[in-house]
Amino acid sequence: MYSQAKRLTAAVILAAASPLMSHAETTNSAEANKQLIQASFDRWRAGTGNPFELLAEDASWTITGNSAASKIYETKEKFMEAVIKPFNARVAKPLVPTMRSLYADGNTVVALFDAETMARDGKPYRNTYAWFMDMRDGKIVKVVAFFDAHAFDDLWKRVPAAK
Repeated sequence: MYSQAKRLTAAVILAAASPLMSHAETTNSAEANKQLIQASFDRWRAGTGNPFELLAEDASWTITGNSAASKIYETKEKFMEAVIKPFNARVAKPLVPTMRSLYADGNTVVALFDAETMARDGKPYRNTYAWFMDMRDGKIVKVVAFFDAHAFDDLWKRVPAAK
């Protein structure tokens, strides 16, 4: 009876501790994910990298709203080919982000940032973005992106992609 009571007590203690361990693990994961994203934005701003390097090959990217690019892209390659490469072909120099806020909760990191560059026609491009990024094993596996569709579409329609 006594050893059964000890086993029961140990089981109760372990069960009670499990949510605390999960919370601690979630907090560590959230902080690690946030640091990965911050570092990728720092490299982007410095011109030595970008967050797209963290995309898993099977990552989905959703552009919300009604812009020319709004839809769900089912893979990194589809997103890069349909949006990022044509965008870069419309600008004279790389987009430069300025982080406003970066939040992390578990495996989700939210970046709110401004970005600007010069279009190939000599006019500035400025936009504000919010990216909700789901992370797994240090990779971005899903993104839901919000931005000013008017500013994006103006660039997309006004400036043809360079060949």
